[in-house]
Amino acid sequence: MVKRLLSALEYPECDVNVNDEATFRKIVVWLEQNKINKANPNVANGLKNITSNDWPNHFQKYQEILGLPNLQSHQEQLQWLLGYAVQIETHNNRQVYIKHAVENLKATNVPTVVTENPLDKLDFHSKEFAEGISKVAQLLNITPHPDPLVTLKAVTKLVTVRLSPQAQANPSEVVLKGTPFPFQDADLGFDLNDPVLNQAAKVLRILYIHDLRHLQTRANELIVAVQNITANPKTDTKLGKVGK
Repeated sequence: MVKRLLSALEYPECDVNVNDEATFRKIVVWLEQNKINKANPNVANGLKNITSNDWPNHFQKYQEILGLPNLQSHQEQLQWLLGYAVQIETHNNRQVYIKHAVENLKATNVPTVVTENPLDKLDFHSKEFAEGISKVAQLLNITPHPDPLVTLKAVTKLVTVRLSPQAQANPSEVVLKGTPFPFQDADLGFDLNDPVLNQAAKVLRILYIHDLRHLQTRANELIVAVQNITANPKTDTKLGKVGK
């Protein structure tokens, strides 16, 4: 992967040993000078002197400038730097890559697919779409989000859970009953020194527990399904006896 990224960035020598300290330093310097260009003059000059004993200190400062994670090996560090450089290169030459992508698409003999699904023709960023989703959310008593796609996700979740044929046939299975949990009075376990942040943290914790409970339920269902297939001898629970 490292060699491919070096080749994509047009590094002069792609067939290199990245575990070699001198080679690693040369590549870091080349990337900074030709692709990244984020280091301040002091760090950039320090990196250029690849034989200096202070080079690791300058590289540490360079990592802090770029936000490079604390990776152990040169292989991991170099792969991160190469990925970062590719992102910059792609952003700086965005029109070039888009142009090539369009040309390649036109050159490919792809059959035209005509869809009859009206949803495929929607402009999800249009004003009309945002207004329509907002009206649907209001009908379902859902608070609209500034991003209509987030509102659409909430609408989809409610319709899937509450308005499905199964839910309509057995509403008691999906409509929760009982006393609401007083999360405002629950002990968070830590203090963020801000009442609003504390309440938000409590809500996030409850949502996390809800997702975890759902995951556990699905895992249990999977275990039961596998056991129904692999159980030997097979048990007919309806008859209350073990089958032959």
